[in-house]
Amino acid sequence: MRKMIDIDFNSSRYDELVQLRYKILLEPLGLKFLDSHRAQEEHYLHIGCIEALDDKLIGGLMLVPINHDTIRMMQVAVDGKYQREGVGTQLIKYAEKRAKEIGYSKIVMHAMLTVVHFYEKNGYHQEGDIFEEKGITFARMVKEL
Repeated sequence: MRKMIDIDFNSSRYDELVQLRYKILLEPLGLKFLDSHRAQEEHYLHIGCIEALDDKLIGGLMLVPINHDTIRMMQVAVDGKYQREGVGTQLIKYAEKRAKEIGYSKIVMHAMLTVVHFYEKNGYHQEGDIFEEKGITFARMVKEL
């Protein structure tokens, strides 16, 4: 059984989330997580997915306020052993619920082209042109809540 949780900034669970994000998203691209980025994350909403049997963090993401209506979903990461088991869908559904609860009406994100279809299946649509950021090609995805 899995459960979705909010993760407190600078907690031990937050450190686990940073490590998971690094392992899944940054390391394969040869990028580093800079500790200087931590300070920026203090006011973000950090969400995790826990495997209840062993209390292991198996996925997570961040929600970053853009303005009073819009929040940005970032760094959605699922442990490789749990990919294609619905964890990503559970995470984004929970993130959408939390975003709506705290007053947001729209979620935006930058999805790597390899996962655009996943987000489209979850109700997101592409907005604008494909673009490159730090050598990675993205599509801007949007969903009204």
